[in-house]
Amino acid sequence: MTFPMKKVALAVALVASSVPAFAQATPDWTITGNAGLYSDYRFRGISQTNKKPAFQGGFDVAHSSGFYAGNWNSNVDAGFYNGANLEMDFYGGFKGAAGDFSYDVGVLYYYYPGSGQGGTFKVDNTEIYFGGGYGPFTLKYSQAVSDFFGVPDSKNSYYLDAGFTWPISTGFNFVAHLGYQGLKDNARVIEIDGSGPHDSIVDWKIGVTYDLNGWALGASYIDTDRDLTGGVAAINGRNISDGTVVLSIGKSF
Repeated sequence: MTFPMKKVALAVALVASSVPAFAQATPDWTITGNAGLYSDYRFRGISQTNKKPAFQGGFDVAHSSGFYAGNWNSNVDAGFYNGANLEMDFYGGFKGAAGDFSYDVGVLYYYYPGSGQGGTFKVDNTEIYFGGGYGPFTLKYSQAVSDFFGVPDSKNSYYLDAGFTWPISTGFNFVAHLGYQGLKDNARVIEIDGSGPHDSIVDWKIGVTYDLNGWALGASYIDTDRDLTGGVAAINGRNISDGTVVLSIGKSF
């Protein structure tokens, strides 16, 4: 793999039940938090933790008008991010609804403190996104307005994310996802067998979530159409984009 891949949608769909915010400055503002443990951190189908567990969490500040801002964090493989073992995402936007249709527009910055050690290039990324939902379906488009995760001349790489969530019984939801990563200019991937360079990656997921007294449990099968390696896994050519089951437990508060 010729560049590190990363999150915006998590490796597993975590559908948490609504609970009161832990802080509220005024009736118009709410502050909520979230935390979860995952058996692997998959971003767009590719492991960010060398197939090891990840602890993730963050917080959101939202206004009744629809404006919001937040932060989300996860451990990552330092070898994958040129010395950074932490990912910090900062985002803000506006969301709302028009009848049965929901919409969301915003900007997301991926920051990896300590990246670029030893003379390697610094990894970061800024994407704008817009998405919509109708019933059980969601569709989201994200586009890099910077070099894509530090790869020179890779601006305008984009990701298309289609999702589906359906209640199957009390507390249980079926979740599915299909994603397409389009890579521009110097952003390319080479598979473990040497095939490529490729300018796209397709990933998919099917799974279930369960609400257990406010705790969100998840199990999903995640896979891609590429056999890729990177970071520590590249030492022995370990595949970090093959099919796997990711288990999770999390809570919003």
